[in-house]
Amino acid sequence: MAVYRAAPLVALRFPPGKRTTWLYSAKQDSVSLISHIANLCVSSDGEMGSSAKTAALLSTALGDMRHHKQRLHYLLFLIAGSGLVTTARAMTLSFLAIKLQQSFGLGPAMIGALLGVGPLAGAVAAPFAGSLSDRVGRKAVLTLTLLSMALALIGMGLAETVLAFCIAQIIAAVALAIYEPISRALMSDVCPEVLRLKYFSWRYTATNVGWAVGPLMGIAAGAASTTLFVIASVVYAMFALALHLLHVPVHDSGDISKASASVPLLEGLRAAIRDPRLAFFVGGGTLLIAVYGQWSATLAPYLTGNVAGGMEIYAYLVSINGAVVLIGNSFARRFIERAGALNGLVIGCILFAFGEIGFLGATGFWALAVSMVVFTIGEILVVPSEYMLVDGISNNWNRGSYFGAHSFSTIGNFIGPTLGGFMLGAFGGPGMFLLFAGFAAISAVLFAIGTRMPPPNTAAQPSSTGSPEAAIGPNLRGAYLPA
Repeated sequence: MAVYRAAPLVALRFPPGKRTTWLYSAKQDSVSLISHIANLCVSSDGEMGSSAKTAALLSTALGDMRHHKQRLHYLLFLIAGSGLVTTARAMTLSFLAIKLQQSFGLGPAMIGALLGVGPLAGAVAAPFAGSLSDRVGRKAVLTLTLLSMALALIGMGLAETVLAFCIAQIIAAVALAIYEPISRALMSDVCPEVLRLKYFSWRYTATNVGWAVGPLMGIAAGAASTTLFVIASVVYAMFALALHLLHVPVHDSGDISKASASVPLLEGLRAAIRDPRLAFFVGGGTLLIAVYGQWSATLAPYLTGNVAGGMEIYAYLVSINGAVVLIGNSFARRFIERAGALNGLVIGCILFAFGEIGFLGATGFWALAVSMVVFTIGEILVVPSEYMLVDGISNNWNRGSYFGAHSFSTIGNFIGPTLGGFMLGAFGGPGMFLLFAGFAAISAVLFAIGTRMPPPNTAAQPSSTGSPEAAIGPNLRGAYLPA
């Protein structure tokens, strides 16, 4: 067994006569790659090989380094793109209700119904789009989705009738529902496994920056103005063009494409639906999104009707939520790396429940602010943990189907405001907050059960390895390298 020590922090071992495989650590990427090059240049007895062999091995290792750097650059491109399109989305779609009211004179009930149809259609369409991306490629589906979103934004900005506006809005909602799971699946395809949590966390931060900045830009430029929709459309179109032109640096992408192409379009989706682990994850994710996905739609009416100065307090709570997400996201990622995705999600659910109970018992600003901090810490633990759990039960050939099927949990965006509003009207704050606390507790149980369910029979499915460890997945075990 030959050993080479390139630095005090890294020691790579490999069998004589075989190339070594290295792990990419979040802090030791460069050191690991340099050590890998050195290892490739050591023969089985620890001596340097011939000049020709050494040159060939160095060339191979440098090619691996370049490919690794390309992957990380592409990930940063995807993260920046997600932040930009989220900003464009936030500065336009945040004001759809205002546009429907001011431009078309619709009432609250009709506005709610029209804006709810699109997300429901998107929840149904996303699983099929995910399966399609496994077959034809993520880039093609994402490019088409972004272009559809650009055209829909133009349509909403220029629409002169309610029917035209609603058609464009439904197209935009479906495109958004498809974009989210497919973009996450593409990130998983490109990203080295032990770095996925890190880059998922960065993506989550970028999208939250977009949600913080976008509405302010929208208000400054004139809420729901036609110009804003045109600008947002250009942003989506430019991202689509850049995505189309750039090469996707996926490792062994040819093998993945062949395996995916051999699976019928609906078969991958059926396999995802039949996976009991994913079924529990979808159930738990639906309840979680009901809790945090539209929290403003339920908390704002409660505060304005039950707390003195409720509207001003609500504005402060929104700012506190954004600040905690931006400040605490990196700390949450490190915690998940050490504790594991399931433990991070369960603790996040517990914090959700404590936050809801805190809202129930709070009578003034400071108690509400503390409860919002607790609630938001739960959010920044739950969101990346849930992504990693879904990633952990999928593989290269079915990742789009799994993320697409899991996106059906976005129906929680409809369930949360609907049931929450009903409970608030029927039973007041205690009914609504206890309902959401119960949702958080049940969700933790569902995810815990899901991670302990055996994988479905995959004898006929292509797999990179047949070991039990591969079936369990490192993301379920929480086997992350320390940051």
